[in-house]
Amino acid sequence: MKIAVSGKGGVGKSTIAAALALTYARRGARVLALDADPDYNLAAALGFTRGEQAAIIPISRQIALIEERTGATVSQYGQVFKINPEVSDVSDKYATTRNGVSLLVLGAVKSGGGGCACPENTFVKALVTSLVLFQNETLIMDMEAGIEHLGRGTAKGVDVLLVVVEPGQRSIDCAVTILRMAREIGLKRILFIGNKVTGEADEAFIRKALPGQEFLAILPYSEAVRNADRDGITALDAPGTGLQEVFGQIIGKIEEKAT
Repeated sequence: MKIAVSGKGGVGKSTIAAALALTYARRGARVLALDADPDYNLAAALGFTRGEQAAIIPISRQIALIEERTGATVSQYGQVFKINPEVSDVSDKYATTRNGVSLLVLGAVKSGGGGCACPENTFVKALVTSLVLFQNETLIMDMEAGIEHLGRGTAKGVDVLLVVVEPGQRSIDCAVTILRMAREIGLKRILFIGNKVTGEADEAFIRKALPGQEFLAILPYSEAVRNADRDGITALDAPGTGLQEVFGQIIGKIEEKAT
C-alpha cells in the first residue's frame, strides 16, 4: 500500500500520516514513512525522541551520497551527471526506525529551488520513484502543501492520495489546488479527511466547499491530541481519543477503495 498525505501546512497532515504509519506497523506491516515536507516534523509525530530527531540527516543533505551516486559535485553548475542514480539501497541504509516504523526525511533542496535540474533534486526524485514503484514496504508519504515530489510516472504507483482539510478557506483553497494537480498527473483515488472540526457548522462548511468528494473521516478538534505533541507521545496514543480504533477504520476504508 502506497499512501500520499497532503494538505495545507498546519492542518494536521503529519499527525495523520504518523497515525496511519503506526497503525499499519502495529498490524505487523513493514512500514516506511517518507517525510517529503521541507519542515520535516514527521519524526516528532511518530514519537522519535528529541535526540533521535536531531541525529537525522535529511537525504538532500547527504552530500557525499548524492555526489557518489550522481557523479557530480553539489552546488557546482554546468555539470553532466547521472539522471538515474542508484537508490535501491537508500531506505535500508539511511532510514531511522522507531515504534516499528522506518523513517526517511527528504529535506529541502536549496540549490536553485525544488524544481532545479541539480544533483540533489535528481537524486531525491529518483528515490521517491523507486520507493513508490519498485519497493514493497507499506509507504506513507507526508507531502508538502501540494504534490511536488510526484510526477506522472510515479503517480501510477500511488494507491491513494489522502488530502487533509480543516474548516478554513485557505485550507479549502489548497485542497482544491491539490485536487487539480493530482488529476493532471493521473492520480485516480483521491480521498479526504476533515480535521480539527468543532461541530456541525464546521463539517457542513468543509463538505459544501468540496462537493462530491469522499471523506473517510471527520476528526474533531482535540486538546488531547494537541497535548500529545507537547508531552512527546504520538497522537494515536493520546488518552481518551479512541484514535487507534478510528485509524483502524480509516485504513479499512482506504484498502477497500484501493482494490
